[in-house]
Amino acid sequence: MHRGVFIFAHRIFASSSVVRTSSGFIFSELNPLKSSFHGFPLCRVFSFVPAHRRAPDPNDPSNLMKEDGISACSQMWIENFREPDRIVSNLTTYLQKFELWVLAYQKVCADEMGSYMPRNAIQRSALEDLLALRNAVLDSRFNWGARLKFFIKSPKDKTDYEALSKRKIKAILTTTQPAAFQDKIVQEVLFLILEPIYEARFSPKSYAFRPGRNAHTVLRVIRRHFAGYLWYVKGDLSTILDGMKVGAVINALMRDIRDKKVIDLIKSALVTPVITSKIDEGEKKKKKKRKYQKKKVLAEDEPKPDPYWLETFFGFAPEEAVKNPSWGHCGILSPLLANICLDELDHWMEGKIKDFYSPSKSDVIWNSPEGEADQGNTSWPEFVPTSGPDKTRKMDYIRYGGHILIGVRGPRADAATLRKQLIEFCDEKYMLKLDSECLPIEHITKGIMFLDHVLCRRVVYPTLRYTASGGKIISEKGVGTLLSVTASLKQCIKQFRKLSFIKGDRDPDPQPCFRMFHATQAHTNSQMNKFLLTIVEWYKYADNRRKVVNFCSYILRGSLAKLYAAKYKLRSRAKVYKIGARNLSRPLKEKKGQSPEYHNLLRMGLAESIDGLKFTRMSLVPETDYTPLPNNWRPDHEKALLEFIMLEDPRTLEEQRRCIRELGLVSPQDYISMLVWNYKRNATMDQMSLMNSGDHRILGLNLGSHGSKSKELEEHDQAAEV
Repeated sequence: MHRGVFIFAHRIFASSSVVRTSSGFIFSELNPLKSSFHGFPLCRVFSFVPAHRRAPDPNDPSNLMKEDGISACSQMWIENFREPDRIVSNLTTYLQKFELWVLAYQKVCADEMGSYMPRNAIQRSALEDLLALRNAVLDSRFNWGARLKFFIKSPKDKTDYEALSKRKIKAILTTTQPAAFQDKIVQEVLFLILEPIYEARFSPKSYAFRPGRNAHTVLRVIRRHFAGYLWYVKGDLSTILDGMKVGAVINALMRDIRDKKVIDLIKSALVTPVITSKIDEGEKKKKKKRKYQKKKVLAEDEPKPDPYWLETFFGFAPEEAVKNPSWGHCGILSPLLANICLDELDHWMEGKIKDFYSPSKSDVIWNSPEGEADQGNTSWPEFVPTSGPDKTRKMDYIRYGGHILIGVRGPRADAATLRKQLIEFCDEKYMLKLDSECLPIEHITKGIMFLDHVLCRRVVYPTLRYTASGGKIISEKGVGTLLSVTASLKQCIKQFRKLSFIKGDRDPDPQPCFRMFHATQAHTNSQMNKFLLTIVEWYKYADNRRKVVNFCSYILRGSLAKLYAAKYKLRSRAKVYKIGARNLSRPLKEKKGQSPEYHNLLRMGLAESIDGLKFTRMSLVPETDYTPLPNNWRPDHEKALLEFIMLEDPRTLEEQRRCIRELGLVSPQDYISMLVWNYKRNATMDQMSLMNSGDHRILGLNLGSHGSKSKELEEHDQAAEV
């Protein structure tokens, strides 16, 4: 065999000139015309040449994506919720993770393009540009608000900046421009890193700009915890959302973060000026004079604008939710930074709540020293006595963005003292000059407006039934108070007037919504139905939900009726209702109502089906949701995180085992293991008992040939019985 291999190799080398190198052999000439040359043996020879693997390229983006970005984010949330009070100093390692940059790119692309881009659909050139952006951030070469030079551009940005004229370059450098695509990616990466750090240590008293919390949560918390409070202090600190001094923001960040790279990056975003340009009055007049504009055709990758119903609903935003902070080039980081700055106020108020609490044994609701265990549901009719020297003193606080609400149970002097301390605190920490007019003290009987809902107290007279001595059942009328969270109809009319749906104050008259003039009847009705469904969801926890939704339905129905009367020349709303029915579901174009021609076209799919307006009657509106909020409520994602951390801790398993042993119980795992052990232990015994029963067909044994074995089994069974 060795001789054959030697002869074969000799023939190959004889037919070619070989150059020996340090890495192996190189065949310089091969003569395939020779009779001794064969292609297959040559391949075998080449297979023996040692192959050297290349070292992985550190600049290759595919080599840097070692794990999924979502799993990296999840690990950050778990680590921060496990140790919420630690000082974080190693955030640069998270900035180096390329997976987070890819995830941020996907999120920003979803906002830009209107569709989610999977990771395997990202082009290699985009990954290389994203890697260049990451390296620029790490090397401090990144500049916020770049206008002409980008490390990475938006997929829909096809502009060739090198070929632009001087006039266009000057216009780009001097006029207001939307945030650059690469700025949004850096903001998203910083947000992914900072949000889990601060969500683990934020006060539960703040509810705006946070995941799992919204305005509905605020209304439910008020219904659950603010019953029985007599005095309310309502404060407007929204001027803080317009911006704070850079030093105050950086000091608030450095209480928990000691990473110089991240701090400098955020500081440069706050310091770098934002270029804005003012529109001249002449340009405004020119824009107003243009009546007819060419219809814009959207590109294939361009997201569609918000529909009419969504724009209309955003016009209903409460005063507390209108203002969204925007600080420098921070973008989506601005709400998080605002919460970081105001978190000190939340914790200061928590300390005031604990110091102010003074329980009374004669109180029927709050009489526990801790103040947490309430007797009964305070949002339902209860005997809540008025304040006095021998009554419980209690206080609660809630913040939604820059608006705060404080409920005080006690004399008005306590509320005035707290207001004075709050003014001093805001002046010292935020350099915000407040006065008594900014923090009014109002009694519950006057009604307190918060998030377009009125908080008031209704006196009710429930029937109390109790058993007297002798077993006699006595029924008496009692007096109780009920905290009412009612939607403000006055505020609703104000919002409709702002959107030009009505005019007039005392007797609001619906106005036609001419913006939908060129839309079909089916499309217009569907837009208004979506708007009504959103209104129903917004007023979900209002006591007068049916009344306010029925009013909104009346306004929108009247507005559409006037629109259709002008569009189809029917002169009055009465004629529109006569042809199109009460809910405007019949076609108005033919002026024949539900004609057979329309039914035939609808059956063939040649006509659009028209949905009637919803909630035309008050009985069709769903009832108010009175589901009680748990006492120590937390969002679902926080509960899942805390349970996961608790179950991951080995001490939890040991405590459970010790508790089971003390109670004399058996865990399901131990029970299953006992069953398996007993089965393995007694399997032989069960087979022996079957053999002794005489059923030879089951066991398939021949007693004639196994007589000695059967005797041994009988002896074994007798020993087992003993």
